[in-house]
Amino acid sequence: MDFLRWLFEAQIPVGGSALVLREVLGNIFGLASALGGMRRKVWAWPVGILGNLLLLTVFLGNVFGAAAPATLWGQAARQIMFIAVAAYGWYRWQQARSGGIQGRAIVPGWAGAKVRIALVGVMVAGTAALTPLFDALGSYPPVWADAWTFMGSLLATYGMARGWTEFWLIWVAVDVVGVPLLFSAGYYASALMYLFYGFFTLTGFFVWWRADRREHRAAPLVPAAVGAAP
Repeated sequence: MDFLRWLFEAQIPVGGSALVLREVLGNIFGLASALGGMRRKVWAWPVGILGNLLLLTVFLGNVFGAAAPATLWGQAARQIMFIAVAAYGWYRWQQARSGGIQGRAIVPGWAGAKVRIALVGVMVAGTAALTPLFDALGSYPPVWADAWTFMGSLLATYGMARGWTEFWLIWVAVDVVGVPLLFSAGYYASALMYLFYGFFTLTGFFVWWRADRREHRAAPLVPAAVGAAP
């Protein structure tokens, strides 16, 4: 209990303000998960879940009785979404691991034109549908930005679980909107991490693109088995 109390109350002084320790730790776990995902390691999923649990308690603001800059319902809801989709990704990558190459769980592949159009449509429609809901819940404005980051995070995480190379570009779209939102809401640690992710996701995109070209030539039958519908 003493450890939990310390964890929920601990802050890191920075200049004239302070960062919530759970926010910093959650983003560190998130970064480790992203690095594992770029290398296509199964452990990326459970590590990411730990980070999501920490960030969930942060973005719920005063719900947990801890001082936080603002309540962001979209950011909080996406942590729950992350956990659910990560469980799916963890299971899927673990299943595909036996057919992986050089210890990696999957062979990257492209989603295809129809799926890309569907992703864009779901992104826009989902943002429009969730904006009034998050607004009614009192999410920090601009509320559409909170809804956008939620939908983009959902689609990107699902795309990673499916092994679609395009999921990295969805993360770029999330970061473009998420960075200014988090800065304005006072979540500086998360905003700086999102800013770093913006460059990191572009790197990840090219890494997976090259892996797709290299490994599909080396093992043409593996992607078909991994990419099959669950």
